[in-house]
Amino acid sequence: MRVVIVTESFPPDVNGVAHCALQTARHLVARGHDPLVIAPASSSAAFAGAEPPSLSPSPAASLSSSPRTASLRAASPRAASPRTGDSDAPCPVVRVPSLPLPGYPQVRVALPSRRVAATLAAHRADLVHLAGPFVLGVRGMAAAARLGIPAVAVYQTDLAGYARTYMGAGEAAAWRRLRAVHSAADRTLAPSSAAVKDLEEHRVPRVRLWPRGVDTVRFRPELRDDALRRRLAPNGELIVGYVGRLAAEKHVELLSGVCGLPGVRVVIVGDGPSEPSLRTTLPGAVFLGRRTGDELARIFASFDVFAHTGPYETFCQTVQEAMASGVPVVAPAAGGPIDLVDHGRTGLLVPSHDARAVTGAVRDLQAAPELRASYGRTARATVEGRTWAAVGDQLLDHYAEVLGERTAVVA
Repeated sequence: MRVVIVTESFPPDVNGVAHCALQTARHLVARGHDPLVIAPASSSAAFAGAEPPSLSPSPAASLSSSPRTASLRAASPRAASPRTGDSDAPCPVVRVPSLPLPGYPQVRVALPSRRVAATLAAHRADLVHLAGPFVLGVRGMAAAARLGIPAVAVYQTDLAGYARTYMGAGEAAAWRRLRAVHSAADRTLAPSSAAVKDLEEHRVPRVRLWPRGVDTVRFRPELRDDALRRRLAPNGELIVGYVGRLAAEKHVELLSGVCGLPGVRVVIVGDGPSEPSLRTTLPGAVFLGRRTGDELARIFASFDVFAHTGPYETFCQTVQEAMASGVPVVAPAAGGPIDLVDHGRTGLLVPSHDARAVTGAVRDLQAAPELRASYGRTARATVEGRTWAAVGDQLLDHYAEVLGERTAVVA
């Protein structure tokens, strides 16, 4: 199957959309399919020209002599050498021009480009996978419709919640855009029961549940590092960790009361525009900046409690990574965490936007080391079957159903 993944973000970007798109591409290659990714140019690989090209080779096989690769390059006459940032990608990556979002340079927005439709046609796509469609995904949807290619749209970002956070209004407009984009897709895949409910309540049709996987080999309890713990909490404090973007919609400031608990050390992993204010709001917290890969896994396993504060998560991958690391979780009873955290068995769910409730939950876990250990063991056991391979096979089932439905309509 030839699949084009049109994504609003892709590594080296670090976020849920980028990570899920990468895992999808990897799984398609592993199962013998032929994916190609279209993504905005990242900040580390910005393009100077209006039509920047990028075709990165798959490590599984050289594409230099492929007729399809030749046609892709023909569709992009200004093609140059592959971008180094995409050298680890499992399949070709076509980059389109982008600009940083004002006030939030970690997020880049794709600019108009003729390459989207040309790439879909040149790759002879059987199906288009739209990862978190918003700007580039809208163009991908339009191109797929013009070419008669089935499209699966993956809902990953609570744009209405972002509008509420950053503008204090605009939720209705955000939902109108989401409804227009997702209604044009053959199927919308939502990562949690809360997300399915939101989409259906806003009249988005053909919604199905598709959760996210977790790397249970990388994230595991055995990586707990006593030396690292001594550096982070030299007096043996309980380590409460947060991992994620430092942005207004994450409401990391809700950890301020936790910072005031005796015998507790808050550790913040991530970066973003809210970092300067959070350094003031969270006195005594350790800020580690952005960490990834095996280093991040070691940090996760070294937490005593993982605390997530964002109320607008459609899934919340970091909660699942903490659980895979054997760490009990405190999270809001909203969005994706409702599906992930079994209250009283793998962690504690608290009301959204309630700093006092977050502090109280951490205090309760601080006083009960045996309960923390039990929650952590159960959390690990809960996610052991949620591998990316298992979730990827579920995605292939969705693809097959969509293609079958299209075939039935044509017949």
